[in-house]
Amino acid sequence: MLRIAVPNKGSLSEVAAQMLAEAGYSGRKDSRKLVHADTRNDVEFFYLRPRDIATYVGSGALDVGITGRDLLLDSGSEAREIAELDFADSTFRFAAPIGSGIADLAQLAGKRVATSYPKLVDDFLRARGVVSTLVRLDGAVESAVQLGVADAVADVVSTGATLKAAGLEIFGPVILESTAVLIGGPSEDPGIERLLRRLRGVLVARKYVIMDYDLPAEQLEAASAVAGGIESPTVSPLKDGAWVAVRVMVRADEANEVMDRLYDLGARAILVTAIHAARL
Repeated sequence: MLRIAVPNKGSLSEVAAQMLAEAGYSGRKDSRKLVHADTRNDVEFFYLRPRDIATYVGSGALDVGITGRDLLLDSGSEAREIAELDFADSTFRFAAPIGSGIADLAQLAGKRVATSYPKLVDDFLRARGVVSTLVRLDGAVESAVQLGVADAVADVVSTGATLKAAGLEIFGPVILESTAVLIGGPSEDPGIERLLRRLRGVLVARKYVIMDYDLPAEQLEAASAVAGGIESPTVSPLKDGAWVAVRVMVRADEANEVMDRLYDLGARAILVTAIHAARL
């Protein structure tokens, strides 16, 4: 039975559970439940703190897990990244007090840097020849400078508004672009490949739609240039021999643009349908 670590809380938890459900797995019904067996799919889910998942998987106690790339790198675990899962994106940056004069990495040498990801940040700095004192905090690191426990911070940044409100400004290069990832350890369970295929199928289903339309046969080559599909469009004859029916996969975020271009070519009865699962 494949043993899968799943985040039990935080920004990763809800989306990971939804993704696994879309992949055909059953999940826990009670949020207090720590273990759930899906016997139909021969898997067992373990609901753990996101920060601990890489440790369990890297040690071989569990076969695979879903966590953030940031947490994987910060853990020091032997776990490896298998695939990106395209959610929970985040960017890590350095910030220092406005007007402090700290404007590049070299100026962090010997300074105190507050962060929730000490190994990740220390590895980044040391790789660039900078040695700082890391102050580990579990959250709200932007308050560390104001409270006098740090000279600068390294934290997740979206718009930068929170840092600015605390009197801080971003400087230096991006530390890490993180996202949710599927990670694995020493296990070679064949169920890992099936899980990966299913999760990739969910990602495809979320990114693509099916488009059906009727088209003058003489415009088929031009329409195929607009929407060529994964391999090629499916084309079926209609009763009126001058027309054909076409079915093709297109990216969901391009669907309306593609519809406009096909309509200009003479396509009619253009229909778009969501995809619930896929294998490519």
